[in-house]
Amino acid sequence: MGKKIRNILCWITIPILLITLVAYYKIQNIPTTIFIREGQNLKSDTLVKVCEKNNKGFRNIIEKDTKASVNVLGVFPVKSVSIKAVSNDIVLYPGGQPVGVKLTTKGVLVVALSDIKTDKGKITSPAALAGIQIGDNIVKINGVNIKNAEQTQSEINNSEGKELKITVERKGQQSEKIVKPVKNEEDKNYKVGLWVRDSTAGVGTLTFYDEKSGMFAALGHPITDVDTGTILNIDSGEIVPSSIISVKKGLRGNPGELKGIFIDEDSVLGKIYKNTECGVFGKSNSKLSNKHYKPMKVALRDEIKEGPAKILTTVDGEEPKYYDIQIEKLLSQDTPGPKSMVIRVTDPKLIEKTGGIVQGMSGSPIIQDNKIVGAVTHVLINKPDVGYGIYIEWMLKDANILAK
Repeated sequence: MGKKIRNILCWITIPILLITLVAYYKIQNIPTTIFIREGQNLKSDTLVKVCEKNNKGFRNIIEKDTKASVNVLGVFPVKSVSIKAVSNDIVLYPGGQPVGVKLTTKGVLVVALSDIKTDKGKITSPAALAGIQIGDNIVKINGVNIKNAEQTQSEINNSEGKELKITVERKGQQSEKIVKPVKNEEDKNYKVGLWVRDSTAGVGTLTFYDEKSGMFAALGHPITDVDTGTILNIDSGEIVPSSIISVKKGLRGNPGELKGIFIDEDSVLGKIYKNTECGVFGKSNSKLSNKHYKPMKVALRDEIKEGPAKILTTVDGEEPKYYDIQIEKLLSQDTPGPKSMVIRVTDPKLIEKTGGIVQGMSGSPIIQDNKIVGAVTHVLINKPDVGYGIYIEWMLKDANILAK
C-alpha cells in the first residue's frame, strides 16, 4: 500500500515540478521592459501570461505606456514589468558605412598597478594599498577635476610626498582614497604606483541615423578598455569619416579584421554621449543618411523571424553593400545586451572576401523584410562565418528613440 501511495505521489509531483521549471524559465526570460506596437495584443501562452493591470482588472491590448503583471496560469502574479507602446511611425536611415570613433574617458582610467623602486628598496603600490583598483576612474585629486594622464602625473608629483585625497568612480559610485606618494629612485619623481589611460580610438560601423532627432548609433556593443576589459566610462567622444583600406580574412581560431583609416579628423560627424552594453550613441552635426539607401521601419523582437536576412556593411572604401545572412536562432534576453541572435553569413562574395564576420563589422545593420531588425556584434572565433547580433530595440532604447 505504501509503495502504491509513493508511486501516485511521484506521478503527481513530477509533472508539477516540470511545469514549475518551465514557468520559472519563461518568467526569467521576460524582460523588465517590453516594447510593443500601439494597439497590439500582448503575446502570452497558457502557462505564463503578461497582462496590463488597471482599475478594471487585466487586459492585454496596449494603447500607451503602462505597468503589467506576469501571471502563472493567468491567476498568480509573480513579476511586474513595464510596457512601452512603440509608434508605427519610427523610420531610420540604415548605416553600414565605416566611422572613426574617438573617446576620452571620464577622468583617467586605471589600467595597471605597479610596485615602486625607492632608495629603501621596492615597495608595494601606495594606490593599491589605499584601495584603488584596476578599472577605477580617477576623477579628482585634492578636489581638482582630472582631465588627462599628464595632469594626473603632475598633481601627484607636485605633492612632494604629502598625502593626496584621490576621488575614484567605480560602477557609478564615487569614493575617496587617501594615498601617500613616494619618490621613485630612478627619475626622482613622486608616484603612487599606477598606470592610467585617458582616451581610445578605432574604426567601427554606423548602425542607424534618425533624421527626426539627429541621434545615431554604432557598434552594437560597448567599447571596452583593451587591458582591463571594463566598459569605458566616457566624458566625451566623436565620430569622424573613415575608409576601409584592407581586410584581414577571418580563419578558424584567428578572427579577421577590417583595417580602416580616419579620412579627416577635423570633420566631426557627430558627438558621442553614451557608451553602453548596446553600443555608442550620440547626436550628429549633419545628415548621416547614405544617399543609396532610403529610410526603413524597424522590427521589434517579436516581429523578427529565424530565416534569411541581409547585413549592410562596408568591406572596401566607404560605400556599404548588402550581403546575405541567415538568422539561425533568436535568443531570450531579460536585460539589454549585444548577444540577442545567432547569425550566419551565407553570401559567397562576403565569405570569399572576409571569411565571414570580422572585427570592424560590428554595428552593421541587419535587415529583414525591408526592416532594420538588429546589428552585427560578435564573431565566433572557431566559426568565422557565425556570430551574434543585437535586437534593434535595445539600441533604440539607449538612443532614447523609443522613449515617448
